[in-house]
Amino acid sequence: MRLCRFALDDDVALTGYFMDDHVVPLDQAIEAFTEAMDLELLILDTDDLIGLLPPSGRSHRAAWELSKWVEGLDEETLSELSVPLHEVRLLPPIERPGKILMLARNYPEHSVEVGDIAAERAETFPYVFLKPGTTVSGSGDPIVIPNISPDGIDWECELGVVIGQTCRGASEADALKYVAGYTVLNDVSDRGFRPNPGRKKRERDAFFDWMHGKWHDGFCPIGPCIRSADSLTDPQRLSLKLWVDDEEMQNSSTAQMIFPVAAIIAFISSFITLEPGDIIGTGTPGGTGKGRGRFLKPGEVVTAEIEGIGTLVNPVEAEE
Repeated sequence: MRLCRFALDDDVALTGYFMDDHVVPLDQAIEAFTEAMDLELLILDTDDLIGLLPPSGRSHRAAWELSKWVEGLDEETLSELSVPLHEVRLLPPIERPGKILMLARNYPEHSVEVGDIAAERAETFPYVFLKPGTTVSGSGDPIVIPNISPDGIDWECELGVVIGQTCRGASEADALKYVAGYTVLNDVSDRGFRPNPGRKKRERDAFFDWMHGKWHDGFCPIGPCIRSADSLTDPQRLSLKLWVDDEEMQNSSTAQMIFPVAAIIAFISSFITLEPGDIIGTGTPGGTGKGRGRFLKPGEVVTAEIEGIGTLVNPVEAEE
């Protein structure tokens, strides 16, 4: 089951089943099911994807059953219920996550290309940092090149993990039980940010330059949907690709993660309470702009795709 948030001309946020090239609005699907089956289907929280997802969404079971009914419709009936993707504006699947927790250097090849060598998992721990809620944008929204630092804007395709149940101190064996679903995330990064370039140099400047470069508005596109965790049982077997215009930049698999999803959740929840709607970015593979010496420019289009989830598309624009 894949769920999305979207808007039509009136900009009212709606919920629907995501079908790659079309969306089936949830309210229309409920109405059609009720009429066809002569059976009332009670789905609460229709404006909240977490309420429709495992493990604790109040309407998860009903939303799952409705999705299976929709998938079984004949082509003509499905077409009548659907809205073509080009007629909707996709919204971030989670409008404002409580926390956006990101992993740095969780793929060996990316660690190498940014000047480090990945140590064995047993000898290290995940590097985790935060992005503010103002970085969130949806598929179709622009990546805006900031005037303050326009020359080092980079892409990072990542598997996003959406938490569905409060979690603290989870074991690695149980960690995936707390996941609502998975999405595509682009950890857009400003590699060249140098606040006050004429400054007095200090010991920690390089660290904070790196950190500040993660925080520009709109630098965390998420979407196009959330695939429910119960329909994607192994997050470590997914191909992951990214293109800038028609040029393939990243092509890897989540199987290459140093710390898999379960280990990440176990580590973070050992000292942070994870809550429904929190999102974890699991790191990016090689092929970033820093490794290629090539960064984003206005007019380009970034397309990030993860197998079985969907495609996240963002045009690049200059800040006005």
